[in-house]
Amino acid sequence: MRAVPALAAGLGAGACGYALAGRGSFLPEYIKTLGIPMFGNTTPYQLIEQVFTQKVREEFQSRGAYTVVPSETGVDGIVRGVIGGISLQPVQLTDAQLASRYRFTVTVKIAFEDVKAQKTLWENPALSFSDEFELATPGNRTTDVSAFIGNERAAYDRLATDFARAVVSAILEAF
Repeated sequence: MRAVPALAAGLGAGACGYALAGRGSFLPEYIKTLGIPMFGNTTPYQLIEQVFTQKVREEFQSRGAYTVVPSETGVDGIVRGVIGGISLQPVQLTDAQLASRYRFTVTVKIAFEDVKAQKTLWENPALSFSDEFELATPGNRTTDVSAFIGNERAAYDRLATDFARAVVSAILEAF
């Protein structure tokens, strides 16, 4: 008898629309195929648009409900993005007052368009994401150019993954 109120409360919570965050979708049901063409890039950083585009494609595919293609034709929805700004700022110095840790910030203009309704369902004209990376190699506080380049690439790969998760969640959950 004591289990009945708990069972009723559990069923009631399910009936009120409660769901785990990050897995719902407020997109129209007819949207099944998404076009995600290569993002634009107005920065001097080459290839970063490829990393960001690929991460967004992978994140939509991981949700399992959508077919993702790299074009704008024959699709129900389109995700378009333009990487508009990248900045590097020193956030930590060595004893010799040389930068040893940097903050890498990327600003992206991104939008999701419903092709059938011919309207934008979600957009953010200046979405900004940041990550930090070490310039010096572990155990060696000297500045090594190859370490800088390798860590920078790892930083924008992490940044692109976080960006993709946030963008896909925002689009699907209508934030």
